Amino acid sequence: MAAQWESSRAAHHGPRGRSKNMKCRYCRCGAVCAFVGTCALVLALPVSVRAEQARLKVLGVDPEPMSVGASIETRIRVYFDRPVDRDTFVARRTFWAFGRWSGPVDGTFHFSQDGRTATLIPDRPLSGGEQVMVVVSHDVAGAEGETLRDGGYSWQFWTHARRADMAWTEVDRLVVRTNQNQRTQAYGGFATDLNRDGFLDVSIVNEITADVRVFLNHADRGGTFGEFLRPTNPVRQRASPSEPTDFNADGLADACVVNIDDNSVSVLIGRGDGTFQPQKLITVGSIPRGVAVLDADGDGDTDIINTNSGGAGNLTLLLNDGAGNFAAPIPIEGGGTGEFALAAGDMNNDGLLDVVAGSQTSQQITVVLADGEGGFIAQTPQTADGAVWQVMITDVNGDGNEDVAAVNGRSNRAAILMGDGRGNLAPPRRYPTDPFALATDVGDLDGDDDMDWVTSSYSGDWYIYINDGAGNFTFRESIPSPQAASCALPMDIDNDGDLDLGLIDEVADLVLIMRNGDTANVLGDGDGNCRINLADLDGMADCFTGPAECADPECAVFDFDDDCHVDLRDVDYFQRRYTGEESVPHCEP
Repeated sequence: MAAQWESSRAAHHGPRGRSKNMKCRYCRCGAVCAFVGTCALVLALPVSVRAEQARLKVLGVDPEPMSVGASIETRIRVYFDRPVDRDTFVARRTFWAFGRWSGPVDGTFHFSQDGRTATLIPDRPLSGGEQVMVVVSHDVAGAEGETLRDGGYSWQFWTHARRADMAWTEVDRLVVRTNQNQRTQAYGGFATDLNRDGFLDVSIVNEITADVRVFLNHADRGGTFGEFLRPTNPVRQRASPSEPTDFNADGLADACVVNIDDNSVSVLIGRGDGTFQPQKLITVGSIPRGVAVLDADGDGDTDIINTNSGGAGNLTLLLNDGAGNFAAPIPIEGGGTGEFALAAGDMNNDGLLDVVAGSQTSQQITVVLADGEGGFIAQTPQTADGAVWQVMITDVNGDGNEDVAAVNGRSNRAAILMGDGRGNLAPPRRYPTDPFALATDVGDLDGDDDMDWVTSSYSGDWYIYINDGAGNFTFRESIPSPQAASCALPMDIDNDGDLDLGLIDEVADLVLIMRNGDTANVLGDGDGNCRINLADLDGMADCFTGPAECADPECAVFDFDDDCHVDLRDVDYFQRRYTGEESVPHCEP
């Protein structure tokens, strides 16, 4: 191909937007341009590579991936390398978010003046201390029609949990049984807001009765719940791990449940009132034990991956059509033997969610990296220090890389494995548990913007470990179980912004609802009359400190962003929450 040479003055823009004028010569080869020194190289590149280089790219996001401490009123931003076609941004389809506990994030889109930044502005706050998943579809395009890469872009972050003293008070005890003679084996559950009232509900998955039982929050800021709804939601035998998401993009929370004895996954589509439609049943591999949800193929909907622990073991991928219907199962090599535990997270910082599989037989933990086209590649396994029962993914040391917190069943110990951001895990750091550790759960229990750790042991109690911010954990306390500590749900039960606990006992079939610290007034309501008005503004003025010093403890009700100051940023929050003479919803003086 002939090349035409010209002289020109150009501006070169680096990855951070820096530019410098330079006198250069470039070649024009059809639509491909390059500096003279690289023209031959560009000509030699395959068409597919050149096409990939021309695609729309994500330069950054906010809140940052893996970060802990985003405001519950955060705006979610994506920064692109060029102006975007606004018509390709479709709510719940091509750019959307899901709070693991608060549910689908509805809102409005805003675009920067130069068209390079897209912002999702949520209609309502997220829940304190929860994990949020954001999905950008490959159908998002630039102004000239250049689409995002095939795998799209996904990331996760955690919202801020307010400071708390971790003085636990049992405020409710949920009875999962219909009668005391009928065991349900309440194995686990999720704390997602199913009826969109802004308060977290509790859904318990039961192995023996093969159903999901939903306890709706009283929504009075007391942290208590009604009896479970009847009829219950049938699944299949030995229903066990579960994950919430929005499978059909209707803005209502759904869930999937793994059925161990039935070799299947149940998909439950939410109705928005605390109930689910009849299950959609999907056959998977032998003895499924773990489950995760993520956008595996970049089309903007949520897919399912589960572990199959029978035989040599493997994983199964179930691709969603966007309406909550799933294609035939696709087997995936999980890298170990007897794959059991599973969690999703971006282990190599490429904007694609990967999975981490924990294996029982080989006693290993394997990072399985996404290729962005629905494929996954197992990396070299790391020893787990025991037969893995469950894994969680989070950044425990604040270095911007995902780490793994695991419990190792009958090994009677837990482990932290640090990630390097390239898909590798360091050897495990061992921590003791009570006998037969079943569950590992993380959350910022003390509100210092790092992730603390709760382990649950079938033959013992719940252990709480506190993080020093560098990923070193210190045992703080154990909470006694009625019979068998099986799972923990770090959740804000009363909307006061800190993390409380729902503690599940699968032998007693109980959920202990533990409030973290004392009850607190609604933020901004200094006089406790359930109104945020001018009288409260006077009280806020008395507490005003500016950025130089911390406010008195009694002024915490005006410290909206929980940074120990009452300052102009809090005044902005006050204005947004102002009710005048109208009462704050779900508040009683």
